[in-house]
Amino acid sequence: MVRAAGGAKTVYACADCGATTAKWQGQCPGCGVWNTLVETVAEAPTDATRRRFAALAGSSAVQTLSEIEAREEDRLPTGIAEFDRALGGGLVAGGVVLIGGDPGIGKSTLLLQALSLMSASQVVLYVSGEESGQQIAMRARRLSLQTGGLRLLAEINLEKIVATVQATRPQVAVIDSIQTLWSEALSSAPGSVAQVRECAAQLTRLAKQSGVTVILVGHVTKEGALAGPRVLEHIVDTVLYFEGDTHSSFRLIRAVKNRYGAVNEIGVFAMTDRGLKGVSNPSAIFLSQHGSDVPGSCVLVTQEGTRPLLVEIQALVDQAHGNPRRLTVGLDAQRLAMLLAVLHRHAGIVCFDQDVFVNAVGGVKIGEPAADLAVLLAIVSSLKNRSLPAKLIVFGEVGLAGEIRPAPRGQERLREAAKLGFTRAMIPEANQPRPGVSVPEIEIIAVRRADEAVRRLRELE
Repeated sequence: MVRAAGGAKTVYACADCGATTAKWQGQCPGCGVWNTLVETVAEAPTDATRRRFAALAGSSAVQTLSEIEAREEDRLPTGIAEFDRALGGGLVAGGVVLIGGDPGIGKSTLLLQALSLMSASQVVLYVSGEESGQQIAMRARRLSLQTGGLRLLAEINLEKIVATVQATRPQVAVIDSIQTLWSEALSSAPGSVAQVRECAAQLTRLAKQSGVTVILVGHVTKEGALAGPRVLEHIVDTVLYFEGDTHSSFRLIRAVKNRYGAVNEIGVFAMTDRGLKGVSNPSAIFLSQHGSDVPGSCVLVTQEGTRPLLVEIQALVDQAHGNPRRLTVGLDAQRLAMLLAVLHRHAGIVCFDQDVFVNAVGGVKIGEPAADLAVLLAIVSSLKNRSLPAKLIVFGEVGLAGEIRPAPRGQERLREAAKLGFTRAMIPEANQPRPGVSVPEIEIIAVRRADEAVRRLRELE
């Protein structure tokens, strides 16, 4: 342990797990992650902190699980349907929500819109540590929001914020942002590992004890992860990420953790001059409008949480000049290399001397393996310079042995495709509708292996 200017002792704290060490190391001794140790002031526990922890230790008694009444939590709608969908149906009393995203993506705009709608029937509080009251008032006026009942506090001192929440007793309190807060119990600067961890812990404790729903806005790093200690994501109930290209008007809000609902739920928004507007039919965003059928384009039905989405997968295969390149946008590059190897071994189609580029239209990120078959067919279509049949949708996972594995929620994917006018579906054999259950107006093409899928594709041309 070394001494900083002014005699304060400093330690190195891990930004992921919060473990501390006296000397800097390349690898954290606690979690094993590299290059996460940052220098911070060593904080000794104060008498107030000791009393608080002692009170918490004696505040609960041991209970038998069968004696505890299990009940569904009541939901508080925000007035924005797509936001409620990502939350799992709405806000929960005493819940803590952490929302992160790139600067300028629309986090503060969305929360200001939600609070303005809720203020008509609920007591809400917006705490801003980054903007003044005048700046927020200008944004609300630009968005034409009704803010007569919205309470605003421009403050970064944690103790004053807690006192204000206890005095006003709002149903929902927004903290924008957690990295700007500082507690008098610690001497480190706002945004440090110790300050973020302590402020988040106290706000979470306040939410659980008082029943106030707390929404924390978090900064993100250049890699896109939430800044600050990883414990920040562990202690909150829900973690939402705002995604989207700043050059596009569309935004996605995705739940990556939710104790009160499903993970990977997404809400889709369009940024307008009046703020963020929910998109009721997001599949239309991710489907390009070609004047005619084009080679290298395949429509995938992907599943985001409980919502099936139709996304166009585009592939471009061209003669390589030098080392072949493999590039993906919105898809896993490592999985693309695997699919090219499967295509060579099990279907006899060679791409080792070709540049291969694959893109998911609309800026959506697809992580599920059910996109494999669509990527594979898009590559074949581009390589052979033959367009796929019109009104065809595809989904299915491709294994290393060339087998086509089933995808979850296959019936829901087919119904979504039929609703949008698609008439053919190439799917895994295991995803065929059960006897007596049919999807109207859609022809099912069931396949078991990758070479069979390529052969059936030629038969459809």
